[in-house]
Amino acid sequence: MGVNHFTEEQQEELRNNPYIEKVSNKSIAYTTEFKELFAKEYRAGKIPSQILTECGINHKFLGKKRKDALVAMVKRCEFRSDGFEDIRKCNLGRPVAKDLTDAERIARLEHQIKYLKQENEFLKKIEFLDKQAEWKNKQNQRQKKNSNSSKK
Repeated sequence: MGVNHFTEEQQEELRNNPYIEKVSNKSIAYTTEFKELFAKEYRAGKIPSQILTECGINHKFLGKKRKDALVAMVKRCEFRSDGFEDIRKCNLGRPVAKDLTDAERIARLEHQIKYLKQENEFLKKIEFLDKQAEWKNKQNQRQKKNSNSSKK
């Protein structure tokens, strides 16, 4: 089954709701106020359909999957330090190296050198342990040969 798309009429009705931040034919974004209200009402024992209806949102537009996703999202948001705020706006991913000052660039390069040195030490230890295991294996084989030749 495909995604339950919103019709133009449904989108318009949802856009007119004060608890809806954005809506497209595939997705819906709720306001922070709505998420907090939904969490409070849900903890009080109300079912999602009832909460949505009381907030003026036609729960039939959303369908079961979207209602379940809303409940899961609200539960996750309750335990975050940012709360119900949308954090996607402020987290832009990895910082761009072009915008670094000279001091920041030097600190980043020093950190990279330190990391690479640790990695080299680790690889040296692995290589040493491999050689040591190989040497013990050869030594055991020699002992077996010697013990077999002395028995004959």
